[in-house]
Amino acid sequence: MIPTLTGAMLVPPRELLSIGFAEIALGATQVVNFDSAAVGSVPPGWTVAMTHAGGAPKWEIRKDESAPSKPNVFAQVSEDKTGGRFPPAIFDQANLTDGALSVKFKPVSGSGDQAAGMVWRYRDPDNYYIVRANALEDNVVLYKVEGGKRISLAPKGTASNTYGVAQKVLKNTWSTLKVTFQGKSFAVSFDGKQIFEVEDSTFTGPGKVGLWTKADSVTYFDDFQIETK
Repeated sequence: MIPTLTGAMLVPPRELLSIGFAEIALGATQVVNFDSAAVGSVPPGWTVAMTHAGGAPKWEIRKDESAPSKPNVFAQVSEDKTGGRFPPAIFDQANLTDGALSVKFKPVSGSGDQAAGMVWRYRDPDNYYIVRANALEDNVVLYKVEGGKRISLAPKGTASNTYGVAQKVLKNTWSTLKVTFQGKSFAVSFDGKQIFEVEDSTFTGPGKVGLWTKADSVTYFDDFQIETK
């Protein structure tokens, strides 16, 4: 069995292989690369959800020759333009309190949004944390969704109404987003550089992790890394 650390539940190696894991030998750090999943499917071990209203989400495995680990990516491909439409894809095999997530992402299209994000301490579609990068706004913002309401959380050391940080996010280009979460402290990095920290204590217990987009964002994801603390 993979070691179970405080606040973490991970599945055994045989199950990991069946859902597309490429395990790396660093404690309980693992990477989902999607390469063993069937094209057009939602991979086993994932659940598609919806926060707020709008057209049904459409997550599926696609082939992409530009993928960081070829051949497959996991993509949200619905082009519904409803502004408050947040369709996460939740990984059911990890339940973390403290840890780190990172993902490689490529914004493909979207006239209203071109967003790519990750969620953690996910309880249900109305209660979780998100960090997201947006290629139309060129910024990175950390939020909480509490009772179905999305609220931005100001970076540490800034005014309470500060909306994330400015960050160039290239369209049709692979970038890496990372968040480390320990207690009430969250640190966000973009392409290997830490860009801000946030403190919040709304959700302190364990929850699931996953991927996230908004509105008509068509976004490709690869190499979703989960690290327990």
